[in-house]
Amino acid sequence: VADPLPPGVETVDFGIRGMDLAYRLLAGYDAAVLVDAAPRGEEPGTLHLIEADVPEDGPVPEAHGMDPVKVLALAARLGEGDEVLPRVLVLGCEPAVRLHGDEDVAFGLSGPVRDAVPRAVELLRTVTRELLADPAASLEAAPAP
Repeated sequence: VADPLPPGVETVDFGIRGMDLAYRLLAGYDAAVLVDAAPRGEEPGTLHLIEADVPEDGPVPEAHGMDPVKVLALAARLGEGDEVLPRVLVLGCEPAVRLHGDEDVAFGLSGPVRDAVPRAVELLRTVTRELLADPAASLEAAPAP
């Protein structure tokens, strides 16, 4: 049985529903942590904690097939006015398989990524505790082995 989440913490699987995520980011949260694959050129299974940069200009993103950067850009545009984006962190895991367009299809987790899941869960718990104590806390952003 998994440990329960602390009060004030929600988990939601948005999958490919970028528009839903964009609106949820404007719901008054202090911080949000997105968990996703994050190819950064490291060994498969390497974890990264990345402080997200919110794009402030550029073309209006489309609502379908959005990656996290496009979701943040859309949320920033939707939130112009009184709604403010929370601090957004990305807990990324280096994938073993990188997809290129529609030519490659991979299902499930590779061995190195599957092995990284317990470390990712522990890192997410640590980050969550620190953010609950202080949403502006300085967090370790270096790759986790």
